[in-house]
Amino acid sequence: MMEPKIRNEDLSREFYTEEKCFITELSNSALDEDVSIARARVEPGVRTRLHRLRTASERYVLLRGQGEIEVGDLPLRSVHAGDVVLIPAMCPQRITNTGEDDLIFLAICSPRFRMEDYEDVEEAPL
Repeated sequence: MMEPKIRNEDLSREFYTEEKCFITELSNSALDEDVSIARARVEPGVRTRLHRLRTASERYVLLRGQGEIEVGDLPLRSVHAGDVVLIPAMCPQRITNTGEDDLIFLAICSPRFRMEDYEDVEEAPL
């Protein structure tokens, strides 16, 4: 059960993923199964791997930078700070940083993100 708590941002806990982005878990706990919040950072020129979450819906809240997002069958769209991207469970997604600075966004999942929910769906190059 969730209890009152304040979590301070700790960017020293950032880690690199095979998805080609850096993640800092801001809130992801079995004590709060309903939601998780992560800070994602994509370096300039990088496109993350095409992936989907099996059971969790995800929201990207763009905080800094600009990019292009691919979500399901939607056409490729430009995104920038202030935009929100809604991504249902099982919906393929990836984002490309098209700017000169890091692209930073919050990834908010419900229910909370679990690694076993992640599925890479990028086709291997020929």
